[in-house]
Amino acid sequence: MPLNNGLYITSTYFWDCFCIALCTILQGKDFYPGIRRFFYFHQKKGMKKLLKWTGIILGSLVLGVVIVVWLMQYKTFDAAYPDIRASTDSSIVARGKYLVMGPAHCTACHFNPDSMAFYNDTGKVILSGGTKFVLPIGTIQSPNLTSDKETGIGNLSDMQIARALRYGVGHDGRALFDFMPFQNLSDDDLTALISFLRTLPPVKNKVTVRNLNLLGYGVKAFLIKPVGPSAVPAKSVKADTTAEYGEYIANNVSNCRGCHTNRDLMTGAYTGKFYAGGFHMEGATDPEHYECVTPNLTPDPKTGHIYGWSEDVFLQRLHAGRRIEQSAMAWEQFSRLKDNDIKAIYKYLQTLAPVENNTGPILVKIEK
Repeated sequence: MPLNNGLYITSTYFWDCFCIALCTILQGKDFYPGIRRFFYFHQKKGMKKLLKWTGIILGSLVLGVVIVVWLMQYKTFDAAYPDIRASTDSSIVARGKYLVMGPAHCTACHFNPDSMAFYNDTGKVILSGGTKFVLPIGTIQSPNLTSDKETGIGNLSDMQIARALRYGVGHDGRALFDFMPFQNLSDDDLTALISFLRTLPPVKNKVTVRNLNLLGYGVKAFLIKPVGPSAVPAKSVKADTTAEYGEYIANNVSNCRGCHTNRDLMTGAYTGKFYAGGFHMEGATDPEHYECVTPNLTPDPKTGHIYGWSEDVFLQRLHAGRRIEQSAMAWEQFSRLKDNDIKAIYKYLQTLAPVENNTGPILVKIEK
């Protein structure tokens, strides 16, 4: 047999054709029907082989991708454990409660949707989780933050919680979805927040944090990575009415930028200019029929939502709370902000570069 197998097969194929033609001619018959039958037989046989090997190759590729995606679900990451320890100092706990109930708006996501309450019968804050977020990648639920050891954070150390908030790495080493923009919290505020969480009474509420679809598994395997601080977090940040402090509150605590900037719903990546709005979010109530579009907060004369507002008007608007029932903004939490914090945020927003971006009405009815 020749070394070139393809050449051997080709030459054999044409030799068979020659033999068929010779035999039919010697018999005095038309050899074309025989050739046609031979060609049809080999063509059909070759097509079956082609389809068979194509199926095997494609099946192997699909199986390989499935195995890789499945293995990537268990990929772990290393991150430092911040030297953060909860305190029982009343002033530190009070600061933590203010952050949780106000600017950090933890109660907007981590309350139990079945009870629709932030407090229990004794006046204690409830953060037992379970709020659902329906996304293209699946359904995400907020985890239980109470001290329950089985379903909450009772078995996690202070430093494990701090690492999750600062570096986006869970206690099991896996990457967390970047829903909490607390990577740049100061050490003091991170300590205060954890200190308050430690005071929460245990509530047994088992939550399935992630219920991903096929797309979600792929996104988690290849796109979701831990998000850490953009710079070395400060030890402490002085609370005042300056634009600098307003930037800290708006970006690192309240995540104003996270909603008032257009984003990719699959990965969370920013796709628009900061604070120019245009991010579509499902309505807080009746999400099947309404969605909200975040307004442009830059000081653009044509399209800026708060252009021309005075500091006092901005202050009064935040304290007024919810006016649009379906609004996705955490009005119940942001209306609790201290006056000085609101003034600082206002001053910071005035320093932004104007971006012309007409986002249209805030509330949009979904046409089906």
